[in-house]
Order: sequence, then structure tokens, then C-alpha cells
Amino acid sequence: MTVHSPNPSTAPYGAALLRIVLGALFLAHLGLKLFVFGPAGTVVFFASLGLPEALAYLTMAVEFTGGVALVLGIQARLVAVAMIPLILGTIVTVHGAKGFFFNNAGGGWEYPAVWAAMLAVQALIGDGAFAVVPTRLIGRSA
Repeated sequence: MTVHSPNPSTAPYGAALLRIVLGALFLAHLGLKLFVFGPAGTVVFFASLGLPEALAYLTMAVEFTGGVALVLGIQARLVAVAMIPLILGTIVTVHGAKGFFFNNAGGGWEYPAVWAAMLAVQALIGDGAFAVVPTRLIGRSA
């Protein structure tokens, strides 16, 4: 059996592509909250779920800072890990009860689960090419 390793000359570009796409998705999701629902509408939605209203603002701030950090490659591995609870929270509070498939009414948990897995993959494979501030892991370089 032959085991194939990632091509070391292209793997950093794949990691960078994943990082940039993840960051852009968070920024797009923030845009939905800001420009479609509006901050006030987002607060009302969070309150309708029984969540503290302040959590809506915190979520928007995390989507912005995390999205920008991922796009630019600022400590991307750590940012990816930090963003996983945000996505898992959407499964628990919004999408979980709606079933698995995202095309279910109200959107199931399929898409957020894939998003959480992609964040975990980013954390595992590294920052990728063009990272502005690469993640330094204790005892080794990124």
C-alpha cells in the first residue's frame, strides 16, 4: 500500500485558501446580520432564542475580528480553534432542532457542522501561505 503525503509545495496554498474562505464566510455572515437583519433585528432574534441580548453584539464582534484575522492570517490556527465554539453554539441554539439537512425549514445543522470541521482542519494544518502573523506554537514554529 502506498501512502501519499500532501505535496509540500502546494499544501501551504491549500491551507491559505481554506483560511481565506473561512474568514470570508464569517465576514459574509456578519454582513447578513448588519445589512439584512440589522443589529437591532439580530438582537431581537437572539432574545427570541432566550439568549442574552449582549451575546448578539459579542457574536458580531467575534465574526468581525475572527473573519479579518483568518483572511489576513493573524494567528489563524488559534483563531480557528476560538471560532469553533461560536459555530457549535449555532448548532445548539438554532440549527440542531431543525434536523440535519440545511435545506430543512430554518436550516438544519449540516452546514454549521461542516464549518466547525473546516475550522478544526485549519487549526490542524496550519496558517498556510501569506499569513501576516503566523501562529507560533509552544516549543516549535508554525
